[in-house]
Amino acid sequence: MARGALPKRQRLIGLWLAIGGVTFFGGALLALWLEAELSPSGAARLAIWLACLSASVLTFGLGAVLARRLFAPLRHLHVLLARLAGSPDARADYPPEGWLRDLGPDLDRIRDGWRADRERLATAHTEGARSAARIRQELEALLQVLDTPLLLCDHHHRLMLFNHAAETLFEGHPGLGLGKRLEALLSASSLREALRRVPNDGSPRELLLPYDDRWLHCVLRRVPRSHGETLLTLTDATAAWTSEMGARANLVDVLPSLRRHGASLTSAAEALSSISDTTPDHDALRERLEAVIAEESQAMGDGITQLGNLLDDMQRQGERLVPMWSNDLFQALNERLASVSLHLVPIGMPAWLKGDAPALLTMLETLVERLAEHSGTQCFEGEILLGNKRVYLDLIWPGTPLRQHQLAQWCEQRLEALPLSPCVGDLLRQHASDVWSLADADGHHARLRLPLPAEERVGAPPSRPAPRPEFHDFGIADLPPPDAELAACPLRQLEVVVFDTETTGLELRRGDSVISIGACRIVNARLLADDTFDQRIDPGRPIPPASTAIHGLTDNDVAGAPPLPVVLPRFRDYIGEAVLLAHNAAFDLLALQPPGAGIEFRMPVLDTLLISRALDEGLDGHNLDTLADRYDLTIPDGARHTALGDARLTAELWLTLLPRLEARGITTLEELLTLQAGAFDWEDASA
Repeated sequence: MARGALPKRQRLIGLWLAIGGVTFFGGALLALWLEAELSPSGAARLAIWLACLSASVLTFGLGAVLARRLFAPLRHLHVLLARLAGSPDARADYPPEGWLRDLGPDLDRIRDGWRADRERLATAHTEGARSAARIRQELEALLQVLDTPLLLCDHHHRLMLFNHAAETLFEGHPGLGLGKRLEALLSASSLREALRRVPNDGSPRELLLPYDDRWLHCVLRRVPRSHGETLLTLTDATAAWTSEMGARANLVDVLPSLRRHGASLTSAAEALSSISDTTPDHDALRERLEAVIAEESQAMGDGITQLGNLLDDMQRQGERLVPMWSNDLFQALNERLASVSLHLVPIGMPAWLKGDAPALLTMLETLVERLAEHSGTQCFEGEILLGNKRVYLDLIWPGTPLRQHQLAQWCEQRLEALPLSPCVGDLLRQHASDVWSLADADGHHARLRLPLPAEERVGAPPSRPAPRPEFHDFGIADLPPPDAELAACPLRQLEVVVFDTETTGLELRRGDSVISIGACRIVNARLLADDTFDQRIDPGRPIPPASTAIHGLTDNDVAGAPPLPVVLPRFRDYIGEAVLLAHNAAFDLLALQPPGAGIEFRMPVLDTLLISRALDEGLDGHNLDTLADRYDLTIPDGARHTALGDARLTAELWLTLLPRLEARGITTLEELLTLQAGAFDWEDASA
């Protein structure tokens, strides 16, 4: 028991009963001895017994009074002060009672004054930061709508900011997260060298980085007047690089050949023109020169054909031809047509295609307007048909097919809304396409058909996820270096991964296994709402009904889920360099490290069960439900006894205990681990 701590209730009751029992039996023995020696009778005998048992009666009575009037109020006061220290706005369920009743008004005055001070401080902070908050919100909105992936890291290469485009680019990568090292996301040695050499005046440095099967064009800039923060702008340069090494490289090879053939042709033509009838062997010489001219002309013609093919390839395969979902294309087209009171109804099955989206939309808008003038129709249908390596886009209207000469005139129309005012035919050639009209199978409609490049993709595009609530934390720059001694790291600056497991049962050494792992992350004493790990696991054995009654998971819920050996490396990657935290961590760590798992968790581990016991040894109950009630923590419906739900609740408990630890001078990880080690007790280990 720690010095100065209130004795636990069980010990206090045991001591009271022991003293009362000793005095009772001692008094009874004394009374029996006196009765044997003095042989009293009547009132004298009764007086001897009353006198001998009075000490035990007084002990029992005094203990009962003290328990009711002093010790119980002290325990309630302890709970009240612990709750106020953890959360000053929490409810007050234990007003002072018994001999401490007179403290009620004083405690109410302290609590009200504390809350009033916090409200005034919050009001002043809100008013002082209103302008900064508005600017920050505008910055956040701007960053989230930018299509260019952005990363901002501090001078220790820890991520301080990323936008939604970066989240999309690195979708599913465990290395993307606030406070994580940039090397975990992009491990190229050239990037580390470039980061070291980036000038401090804001001048850019560029390099190509490999990422999976793509190449990223990275521009690095040191943020001026900062503490060494670096901004990385990323662009997927795979298509451009392929074009540079493909069609453009071939173009470089073709041009010198054309120049040689052109020079030979010019020389042969000049020599031929200089031959006269007086020239010796003029007929034979003329035939040889004519053969040279014919040969060079043929070679030049082949080279020009090859050049044309290369130009077509560059035009078709340029960076502007991007994958598009046909429904998105039709929706964007309808938004344009609405201004001229036209409408297009998509029919059939949607599909993926490739095209220059702005140019294709302008061309389709023009064609629909011309069709409306021709047919007098304001509502059209659009259909996508799959062909062999092509996708056919059909515009359908009631009437007869267009004549070819009319289509030829439409192909000559200039599109003034586009750069250089290309004609419809130019855009068709850019997409390696053509246009023709045909009758529909029903005999009442006609179609205008455009073949377009197909995209080898199936299924609708995934819905755009909402941006993360937290995608920046500039306080990361103030954290200690990653290679600094972790033991001396302040608790508020710890990166903490809070985790919990659900299992088939409690007998892990007898075959019970993990069926769910949930975790969340705390950075700079702030719980990140969307940086989570939530994975169900196939235990390879049936889940007992008794366990299902607790966590609600059945065999069907984990059917098809990956086994634990597959999930553990992913979870280890999610943890990164963070410290682990759990409630009753010994159980969860044992669940995550069965024999032969192959993954070890060697980072420091904190346990809110032991921390709570160390802070409040005199209070009963340190299980998660009791502590949630003690500190007035909210548990969403259905979240309790789920791995992620319990991990979030444990994280909230940690943030509530943090001010109490600091108030006792426990400010570093080393100090907390020492406190935690001294609090271990087998009596509470299974709580």
